[in-house]
Amino acid sequence: MEKSLLKHQQCEQRFEYDREKRRDGKIICGIDEAGRGPWIGRVYAAAVVFDDKTFIEGINDSKKLSEAKREELFKEITKEAVSYSVGYAEVEEIERLNILEATFLAMERAVKGLSVAPDLALVDGNREPKLSCKVETIVKGDSISASVAAAGILAKVSRDRYIREIDKKYPEFNFASNKGYGTKAHIDALIEYGVTPIHRKSFLKKSEAKYGVFKEYEEKEK
Repeated sequence: MEKSLLKHQQCEQRFEYDREKRRDGKIICGIDEAGRGPWIGRVYAAAVVFDDKTFIEGINDSKKLSEAKREELFKEITKEAVSYSVGYAEVEEIERLNILEATFLAMERAVKGLSVAPDLALVDGNREPKLSCKVETIVKGDSISASVAAAGILAKVSRDRYIREIDKKYPEFNFASNKGYGTKAHIDALIEYGVTPIHRKSFLKKSEAKYGVFKEYEEKEK
């Protein structure tokens, strides 16, 4: 079977999965997050509601798509969805609550931002957030459900856009390239320049145990 045909069939299967969940007129939303692992910035989540008429070619796990393809699909998803919403939790909330609870908060905000109230939320992963509707977790949901995959794309693109803005403010860290993950170059920059206000300090403890406590970043005068 040709690779393109296989991808098309897999995409159709994701939309069919959601159609089955919408039986009896249920409104379902897919939910996914982006940005749990990096050392900096907000954690994002998105919620997407499709209807039975919607089909968007190419929707898949956002990690299996190029940045250009994600941006292309972002436009199509936001155009074709019955409703969509993106939520996030700030660094201060991540530090106060922990990353899991902050992710759940971002998901809650995404659902609250929908223009229609879902009966069921399909959430990627195996941990269940407390939402205003019934929740069903799906391991590797972004490979199974079209609405979950679409939510993953919206969350990923939204966070990447946010990171590009942060990169302009802190160019020494090359966040546009490393996305805030704990690369060697990121650690080297922390040693040289210090911890910025958008760093999740609790994520740095293991590195500080090895390299010593990082100094505070000195903001440049404009």
